[in-house]
Amino acid sequence: MNHMTLQQFTQNPKLRKVARDLVAMIIFNTIVAIFIGAVFHTKQPFMMVWVFSNLIGFSINGLISLSTFLIWRKQDPNRIAYVFICIGAAPFGYYIGSSIGLYLYNFNVPAFATVMQSGSRTAIIVTVFLSVFAGVFFWNQTKLTELKVEHEREKARNAAIEKQAMQAQLQLLQAQIEPHMLFNTLANLQGLIAIDTDRAQHMLEQLIRYLRATLNSARTQKTTLKHEFELLTAYLELLAIRMGKRMRYSVQIAPELEKYEIAPMLLQPLVENAIKHGLEPKVDGGSIDVEAQVKDSMLFIRISDTGLGLGPDYDEQQVSENHQSHVGNANIRERLLALYGPEAKLTLRPNQPTGVIAEVSLPITNQSLTTTH
Repeated sequence: MNHMTLQQFTQNPKLRKVARDLVAMIIFNTIVAIFIGAVFHTKQPFMMVWVFSNLIGFSINGLISLSTFLIWRKQDPNRIAYVFICIGAAPFGYYIGSSIGLYLYNFNVPAFATVMQSGSRTAIIVTVFLSVFAGVFFWNQTKLTELKVEHEREKARNAAIEKQAMQAQLQLLQAQIEPHMLFNTLANLQGLIAIDTDRAQHMLEQLIRYLRATLNSARTQKTTLKHEFELLTAYLELLAIRMGKRMRYSVQIAPELEKYEIAPMLLQPLVENAIKHGLEPKVDGGSIDVEAQVKDSMLFIRISDTGLGLGPDYDEQQVSENHQSHVGNANIRERLLALYGPEAKLTLRPNQPTGVIAEVSLPITNQSLTTTH
């Protein structure tokens, strides 16, 4: 068996089930062999007893499997009827397995011959009891396995539905952000063309860069930190052209962090909030800084502004859990929980001397890394 065939075998659920059932049958037959040796005090070697036990056990199991297939085909068998099939298959399987064993050992097995001739009734009763016990046990195990498989399938279906919902929510979020931003930019472009063509040309270039980046994000479920920061840079440059000296910004990312993967459009709503609620209402504007760092197996992305701030009634616990006044914050928290689990957080806290710090913390896993070219 080559490597590929072995890999296909381990990934095939039906083949894995057959292998598990085979191992379970051998273990059960071994226990029966030990039981027979202890009860009947046979003087035959244990290996011979073990061979007979497996021949009888697999013969009974084969008759049970054949009977259930012929009666129910692919449907689930009735439990009571299944027990009667086990009872009926036991004596036939006993004689078939014993006969095969006697033939293999050239009929030179006096202990088993004695059992079959003088103590066959006791042997058959014991075999019937063990067959019913084994049949019910394996039937229950099969049912439990089927329930587990169905549960995993249901989880996979729910995860797929949740992922589709997250993707739809992302597209809705983009639909909410882009028209507002696009119309404002086009209005500014219209005004700049008449008075400052160079600045209008620069603004148009940044708009094209931004729209290309957002189009790529809309088509994927993951993006790199490098790509997301490039998107933020184009977005902030557009706003800086529009706001002029009232806005200053910086976007900093170390080269070794560029390869980390994150969900697209996690950060732009936070940047938009910083502009809309912090810098734009402030007469003299302010600055906004975006940076990323890794610490203790967590990726931290920090968006700091020097705008108006959170106000005097700010409470960190309340804002972290219930604050929904800023556009997109509630959606971001829901996406973080769905995509990364409870370890992922979005926290808001006051910046000093003024403004807000919004920090996204994501757990780092092997899936968080990607190879960039």
